[in-house]
This record gives sequence, C-alpha cells and structure tokens, in this order.
Amino acid sequence: MAADVTDAEAAINRLNTEASALADTEALARLLLRAESVASSRIEGLEIGARKLLRAELAQELGERTLDVTAEEILGNIEAMNGAVSEIGPGDQITVDTMLRFHRRLMVSSRDRGHAGKLRQKQNWIGGSAYNPCTAAFVPPPPELVQDLLTDLCSFCNGDSLPAVAQAALAHAQFETIHPFADGNGRTGRGLIHLVLRRRGLATRVLPPISLVLATWASDYVDGLAATRYHGPATGKEAHEGLNLWIGRFAGACTRAVDDAASFEQRVQQIQDRWRAQLGRVRSGSATDLLLRSLPGAPVLTVNGAPELINRSFPQTNEAIARLTEAGARSRPRSGVNETTGVGSPSRATNSSKERTYTRACSSIAYRPYPPPHR
Repeated sequence: MAADVTDAEAAINRLNTEASALADTEALARLLLRAESVASSRIEGLEIGARKLLRAELAQELGERTLDVTAEEILGNIEAMNGAVSEIGPGDQITVDTMLRFHRRLMVSSRDRGHAGKLRQKQNWIGGSAYNPCTAAFVPPPPELVQDLLTDLCSFCNGDSLPAVAQAALAHAQFETIHPFADGNGRTGRGLIHLVLRRRGLATRVLPPISLVLATWASDYVDGLAATRYHGPATGKEAHEGLNLWIGRFAGACTRAVDDAASFEQRVQQIQDRWRAQLGRVRSGSATDLLLRSLPGAPVLTVNGAPELINRSFPQTNEAIARLTEAGARSRPRSGVNETTGVGSPSRATNSSKERTYTRACSSIAYRPYPPPHR
C-alpha cells in the first residue's frame, strides 16, 4: 500500500510539472476538470450525451433556461469544481463553509435545490427500504452530530502528517461515512479529494480525473469505501486491513487517472499540431495562436466570449475564427452544423437572436474499460 501511495503521488506530481500543453495555456486543466465533473456525475447515475450537455451549456451562457434537469445537475457539478479550484490553493484552509459553498453550487439547479448548501436535518440511510433504515446497507450518524463531525474532518484535511494521496483517500471515505447532506454527498465527497490534493500542493495546475477510473470500478469503489467502516477497536487487524485496502485501491485509481490524462494531453497536442500544419505560419501571441491553444478547454465558445477567453479584441478574434474555418480546423457549416476536425465530438454553429455562437465539443475523455484493481 505504501508503495502504491508513493507511485500515485509521483505520477500526480509528474502530470503537474511536465504537462507540456499547460506551459502556454490552461486548456488541458479546464478539459480534465470538466471530465472529472462529468464522470463524478455519472457515478451517481447522471448521464447525458455530449451534444445535449453542450446545448444546455450554450443556453446557460446565453442566459436562457434549459429544461434538461440532468444537464443542469451536471453543469452544476462543473461549476462547483471550478469554484472550489479557484478557492483552495496550497496551504489554504478547508472549512465546513468550503464544503457548504461547493454543495450550494452543485445543487442550486437540481430538483433538490431547497437543500443546497444546507446540512441535513433528518436521518438518512443507504440501501434497504425507502421507509425505514432497518434493512439499510449503511446508516450514517444522526443529524445532530453532523456539524461536529465535519469540523473534525476539516481539521484532519488541514493537517500534513500523512502523504497527500492517503489523506485524500481517508478524507473522502470519512465524508461519505458522515453523509452530511440530503443529496449530493458522492459528488461533494469526490470534490473534497481534489481540495485536499490542491491544499497539499500536489495538484496545483492539473486535476487528475480520478472519477473517470472510479466510474468503471463501481462495485470495487463502493466495497473499498465500505471496508473503512468497522465496528470494533480502531487498532484491530480488521480495521487496518480495511483502511489499507481502500487507500491502496484509491492510489491505484490516481495512477491510472494520470496515465489517462497524459495520453489525452498527447492526443490534444497532436491535433493542435495538425491544425497548425493546416494553417501554415501562425505568429506567436496572435489571436489565432491564442485561440488554437484555448480551444480544447473551451467546449462552448461564443463570439462574445471568445475575445474574453484570449484577451483580444472582437475583430481580431473574429478574424482568427474565420482563419481556422478556412484552414479546416473547423469545417464549413452543413445544415447549421460544423464538424470539428479535432478533439471530441462534432461542434455546432448556431444563429441565435442574441448572438452567433460557436461551440467546441472538447468536453470529455472516453470511458475505457479499466481492469479492476488488485484485490
């Protein structure tokens, strides 16, 4: 287990120090953060096609309301992750309010928005009957203990006595044991993983998409968490074996997530190289150059938003978009649809009464059938 943790920390550190695409742009970081959020939602049964999600995100950017509740919940997860990453850096304190803010962003557009950012006031349970906890697989602590338990968990998260990966694994397991909210516990708990890694200075630039791996290890993931819950002496053999099982399994997921991220970064780099070959000479620092670097991390890009993304004027940005289209980095519209010759799924160009819109579907990493962890 100790070797697994060491390997995972070395891999995450390598991803953050050697990510070549990130030397000039934050596109890869945005892309992987988005993939992590989508995968975390998928674990909770929230699934949606890439195009539907992009349409919902486009509507959100234009200030319109989407009627797709699943899309809104997934976008809420992306927003919660973005907010958390901007809030917590190396050495910053993780507090109960930090978790409440994450949960508020996550749940504000959900069916249970009335519970957003609020600790539960009722007893909950996992599995069994919907009417009582008698046959439940697990019953979390009663609601009157939740505040103190979260405060204690935050104290643990703000310590430095354990390796960061082991600390993140235990923090996540303890959060899921407390189950402090009426809904959204899994997504908030997986968000806490990345807050711990960022606070410890391990994943300051790129978040490894750990949920992408956990999503394919569903039963092993749940069994690993359950192994940390033990009735008996904390120093007992069974207690130690359960903790070691979960930490080792979590460390393996971290290492695999880094491998996936590195492979995807290489793919993005190859696509950008091909785009540049199609464009011919691109002056460094020009609007075209900056847009090329930013596109993989901008799955929805509007004419009004593009200049802000690359910090260039409206005319310069429009000229860059036109040049990309001419070169084939974006194909010409057919029946209102642009096919992206790049990352992810097709992009869509729409004429709106508000503004002409360009979208890029560079939003996700494919789910690979990862082999299960060693038992």
